[in-house]
Amino acid sequence: MSKYLIVTASTGKNLEMAHKIASITETHDHDFSVIDLETYKLPLYSPREEENGIPKEAKELADKFIAADGFIFLAPEYNGSTPPLFNNSIAWISRSGDDWREAFNGKPTIVGTHSGGGGHQVLMHMQEQLTFLGCNVVGRKLLTSYSKELKEESVEAVLTQLFKIT
Repeated sequence: MSKYLIVTASTGKNLEMAHKIASITETHDHDFSVIDLETYKLPLYSPREEENGIPKEAKELADKFIAADGFIFLAPEYNGSTPPLFNNSIAWISRSGDDWREAFNGKPTIVGTHSGGGGHQVLMHMQEQLTFLGCNVVGRKLLTSYSKELKEESVEAVLTQLFKIT
């Protein structure tokens, strides 16, 4: 049984979306767990901060990412890009081991957003960053807004793509 993380970089609508996706995945023979990055109290990453050592919570988060077989990342669009929480978490995860790509390399990944704006910019930036880290990002994305709800058939379609590359 493959183990996937549904990672959300905000509370509110993206966290609701994560839980809805998790409920849809219950019919599949895979393990899906929701991770809310806001529950991890990570300092702002910088080389100077890293001199203090890798925070315990960063190592715990990195261990969960390393153990995962794949991901679903959900984040709101923030100034035309990803939210600071997403970038900061990725930075700490990539610095928590000997290989900065270890937690991501070769893992199938879905990106999605619930965005008050268009949402296309955050999807593009997540795909670019996660691909650089070594993730195999599925071409189809999950995009919702206040006027466009998440459809179960869309989740099933993107999960089918995810399972094909696992």
